[in-house]
Amino acid sequence: MTTTTSAPAAGIDDAFITRLGERAAEAEQLRRLPADTISDYRSSGLPELLLPARYGGAQAEFPAILDPVRRMAHGCASSAWTLGFYTLHNWMLALFDERTQDEVFADGPVLCPAPLAPTGRAVPDPAGNGGYRLTGRWSWATGIMDADWVLVGALCGADDAIFPALVLVPAADISVADVWHTAGMRATGSNDVIADDVWVPGHRLVNVVDIYGGTTPGAALHDAAAYRWPMVPALALVAAMPALGSAERVTDLFAERLSKRVMAYSGAAQKDQPAAQIRLGSARVRLRALHGLLDDTVGSIQGAVTAGERVGRAARADARAAAAHIVHESRAVVADLLEAAGASVHFLDNPLQRAKRDVDIICGHVVFDYDVSRELAGALEVGVKISPISMI
Repeated sequence: MTTTTSAPAAGIDDAFITRLGERAAEAEQLRRLPADTISDYRSSGLPELLLPARYGGAQAEFPAILDPVRRMAHGCASSAWTLGFYTLHNWMLALFDERTQDEVFADGPVLCPAPLAPTGRAVPDPAGNGGYRLTGRWSWATGIMDADWVLVGALCGADDAIFPALVLVPAADISVADVWHTAGMRATGSNDVIADDVWVPGHRLVNVVDIYGGTTPGAALHDAAAYRWPMVPALALVAAMPALGSAERVTDLFAERLSKRVMAYSGAAQKDQPAAQIRLGSARVRLRALHGLLDDTVGSIQGAVTAGERVGRAARADARAAAAHIVHESRAVVADLLEAAGASVHFLDNPLQRAKRDVDIICGHVVFDYDVSRELAGALEVGVKISPISMI
């Protein structure tokens, strides 16, 4: 049974995707999403998709997020990435305890970037009030320019009892360093964020061990399978969708171009060339294979969480490796087609070149490190010990 295909999320229709495509060049120039895109997103129904029902959300099954994010990349990969993460991060906030969720979701879903690398330090407040003092700098804060809250990774606790956790702070409590000058994914606005001795109440921390394993306070609070999904497979699969969607869009555009293109100097129609036909046919079957891998991976995890089973480390590593393969194979499909598309596709007004630049940058995300993801999956299958803080 296909687990990743579902009815489009409310408002994520062809018109929504077309508007993303029409704004893609503007978004690149702005290095953030246009205000109209944020407005469309807020009213689309997608922010509520994974929000708990008790806070007015749809509380959909977790896989429901994947298809809308993939389809949005047919318009703009940067927009799909940013809006997909905004949606995912509302799900992550639903993993915190009840007090935190009551605060954050008082007015519904929020825009919350989440640079998760533990590059901050949160120490117990000397005042003894149960809070922490947070200091640090985090890179890759996708969507930070429109943020309501920010979720960061930090090493927490006293020096003799450190534990990794995710820490939630209001966007007003941090500063932004404008560093996002990149070749691709420019519209994500993934600037750095800085916290300088920010006070955080203790209930706005959640232990990474629970986040990785799907055993957070929110898993018990909402008693729904969606909130028992382990974080790394959830993050990796959502983040893979803009690459897969981009590869699909490039294939469609290549097919359209192929049907009309006349080769310079020879005057031959490219559609009559077997080599071009082979590239198109190969792209289609490779994309179908990726959908099969995606459905199998998602179905396995969804079946476990629905049954109330804990998703073990080996299964989580397999999911990360599958997501990395989807991204790297999508990149290969894009590169193969552009190689046969001619030099003119690299003009800046052509969406094909933007898709290539975007997917190249997506491949650099730490969760898609192809060597590491495959190494972890292989090591766990044969019983080799790996670091307890490995990203699975």
